[in-house]
Amino acid sequence: MFETLRNAFKIKDLRHRIIFTFLMLIVVRLGSQLPVPGVDPEVFSRLFKATGDAMNFFNAFTGGSFEQMSVFALSITPYITSSIIIQLLTIAFPKLEEMQRDGEQGRKTLTKITRFVTVGLALMESTAMAIGFGRGGYLTSFKPLPVILVIAALTGGSAILMWIGERITERGIGNGISIVLIINIISRMPSDLTNLYEQFISGQTAAKGVLAGVVIAAIIIALVVFVVLLQNAERRIPVQYSKKLQGSNRMVGGSSTYIPLKVNTGGVIPVIFAQSLMQTPVIIAALIGKNNGTGWGYEILRGLSQSNWFNTSNWIYSIGALVYVLLIIAFAYFYTTITFNPLEIANNMKRQGGFIPGIRPGHPTSEYLTGILTHIIFIGAVGLAIVSLFPIALNGLFKASVSFGGTSIIIVVGVVVETLKQIESQMLVRNYRGFLSE
Repeated sequence: MFETLRNAFKIKDLRHRIIFTFLMLIVVRLGSQLPVPGVDPEVFSRLFKATGDAMNFFNAFTGGSFEQMSVFALSITPYITSSIIIQLLTIAFPKLEEMQRDGEQGRKTLTKITRFVTVGLALMESTAMAIGFGRGGYLTSFKPLPVILVIAALTGGSAILMWIGERITERGIGNGISIVLIINIISRMPSDLTNLYEQFISGQTAAKGVLAGVVIAAIIIALVVFVVLLQNAERRIPVQYSKKLQGSNRMVGGSSTYIPLKVNTGGVIPVIFAQSLMQTPVIIAALIGKNNGTGWGYEILRGLSQSNWFNTSNWIYSIGALVYVLLIIAFAYFYTTITFNPLEIANNMKRQGGFIPGIRPGHPTSEYLTGILTHIIFIGAVGLAIVSLFPIALNGLFKASVSFGGTSIIIVVGVVVETLKQIESQMLVRNYRGFLSE
């Protein structure tokens, strides 16, 4: 990784792109410290501490901006949500699907639609937050003008982050939205590591402190390695293309290749879906002060809260972890079903004269691919569940107070690996240019 970055700095254009990305990320972190007008950050800090671990999911994604109620409190979650919505709608509406296949012009139109949906979602979320916090007495004044200022600041902050992400993609090193997301996640890690140090190492004897440090480092490294393997794992399906007669006596084709089916086909999306579905009721209940009480409704809320899982004093709440795993598996199958079409791939192969050895073209090929997907999706979903649950289990068993979890690790590792690949590909293109210019 460091060798790649060092070589990239030797190329002027790449050096400018890296510096531009770095400056944009500084703007992101400065905006994360800028409070929203009409909001007292100390009040929100006390509020979120009183709600326990319910806010850790959002705080990790926003780099603490949500807890401090800064102008970037919504982060780029509206953009991510709108992108998922548009992707799902392309399955339901043929016109959007045509745009997706219509080359560069179609993608630009979809990007423009995604921007409008992002602003709309940010406006809806900021309005709900401003009115809800105002009624709860968390704003300095619950009058029209202060509420409008809060709505404008939060909506504008989300739009600015979307603009910064697109500029990084265009003028920086690429993957702009993902890079903005991981810089927020990474910004929380130093405080988390400090908490781990104070909890397990500080005040211990030298031998116990070193042992605890080695165990913590080993766990983090093992998780990162496991995520890298999970992200890169794929099942390669061999494809053979038959020879065709072109012209009077020229044979073309006859090549062989493969279809790479990723084991983790859904990426981190199934985890985000499952986590959002389970945490949203908990967060709403915490904000309206209904998270403590007696009755079956409160017991369900405690079971949905990750902070109660793997609690040695009350294991019954760990049933929520089982529900969490089942949701991850279900969303993995759902997301793959709507984004990967085996029948379309089989028909494309048939039109191009391709076939899988031993499998007839057309519908049998589609059934074969579907059967393989059914097995590897389960393996990938179980891998996602292990990575997601392991930090939660450590928090429950050993009270390791950290905000980042398996979701954060999957996102950070995936984006870093993909960004390094993009830098290497850009370096390769420039080296080829230099070769051809000589």
